[in-house]
Formats: sequence, structure tokens, C-alpha cells
Amino acid sequence: MSKLIIPKIIGHRGACAYAPENTLASIHAAADLGVEWVEMDVKLTRDNVPVIFHDEDLNRCTGGSGLVAETDFKDLRELDAGAWFGESFIGEKIPTLEEALNAVIDRNLGLNLEIKPCPGREVETAEVALDFATRIWPDDAPPPLISSFSYVSLESAMDMLEEWPRGVLIDEYFDGWRDIAAHLDAHTVNINGLTVTPEQLEDYLAFGKPVLAYTIDDPARAQDLFDRGVAGVFSNCPDVIREEIETLH
Repeated sequence: MSKLIIPKIIGHRGACAYAPENTLASIHAAADLGVEWVEMDVKLTRDNVPVIFHDEDLNRCTGGSGLVAETDFKDLRELDAGAWFGESFIGEKIPTLEEALNAVIDRNLGLNLEIKPCPGREVETAEVALDFATRIWPDDAPPPLISSFSYVSLESAMDMLEEWPRGVLIDEYFDGWRDIAAHLDAHTVNINGLTVTPEQLEDYLAFGKPVLAYTIDDPARAQDLFDRGVAGVFSNCPDVIREEIETLH
């Protein structure tokens, strides 16, 4: 496996301060800003189509109703995933994983693909998403970082594609995290950078793998995390973080 080279700033759900999250427009916005990597969420429709979407419920980002897990792709595709964000994005659709991967590849971006399974579909989501991803992702490109809060999903990813790196997502610190990260042979530890304490961060860093922090839109917080040893941050406005940090140096 190629060595995992992680940039200091990763676009969160594309660059979702500037375009509706987890859409093709957001991916292109991130690329236009000069972002090197983006993070996206993948889940399954009722009929097992992997799509790029964060929430279990459709309401916040489409104005639709119901759950992704209970909606067929053809119905989900009729929803507008851009109007809620702004008039210039009216008509933006929820992308398939295939469409999103092709956009990422076309724009020469790196990727953190977060597996975001609906409850009870942890194995299935990982298997379907990674089956698609391996068919699309170029053999000569560094593989995506596969992350999840679902350790069952990550275990499935490890069984399917041991050579693709895995990131363990941790929202709130808990004592058993290290055993899980070791069991999953985690390549990164992805933590909540807004709530982590200095003592907890020291423990994460002592694991010896890159620590990535989400979701950081305050340049001062980003700089503090970098100063303490964090390898990278996820940001909705990656250009603001980059420009402020470059100014400080």
C-alpha cells in the first residue's frame, strides 16, 4: 500500500461553507479552492444504491421527508439537494458514490470516505460502497482513507480491503478506544477537535498514528491543534484555515 500522505487541511463534505454539503458542487468548490483532499459520507438507499449523504433523515438537506434507508434511489433522485443552501444551487442532486468518486478523480483530489450506515446496515453499507469504490478508484492512485463511527463497518472494510487505510472516528473519548483502534489496525484516529481536552489529545497522539480533528473552522483552534501535534483538520472553510495559518507563518 502507498504511504498515507495526509494534508493538513481537508475539506469537510467537500467545501460546505460555499456549496451544499456532500454534492458534486461541493467537491468542485473544494477543488477550486486548492484543497488537496475532501471528506464525504456514504450510505445506502432502500434499494442498495450507495449515495453521498450524511443524515439518516432527508429533511435538512433536501426538504424531503422520511429516511434514506426507506427511500428508493429513483425517488431520492427527484429531491433537490441544493435549494436549501442557496438559489444558485437549485437543482443540485444527491450524488451517487460513483458520480462523486469520478468527480474526485477528475479533480485529482485525495479522499476520506466516511461510511455512514443506517442502523442495522453496518456490514452491508461497507461492502456495497467499497465494492463500487474499488471498481472506480485508479490502481495507481493512493487509496482513499476509509473512516467510520461504526467499528462493525470498519471491520468489514478491513476484511474486504485490508490494504486500504482505515480511520477510527471517535466523538467522545472513552477508555476502550485504543483496543478498538489496534484491532482495526487503524491508520488514523479521527477525533472531535472542538471538545477534546489536552489530556485526551495526548493519549490519542501517544497511539502513534496520525490524529485528524473535525470540524475546525476557527483558524486559532486549528493552529493550536497543529501546535499540539494534530496531523490534519477537517474544515467547512478550508481556504480560511489555510490563509490564516500561512499568514501566521
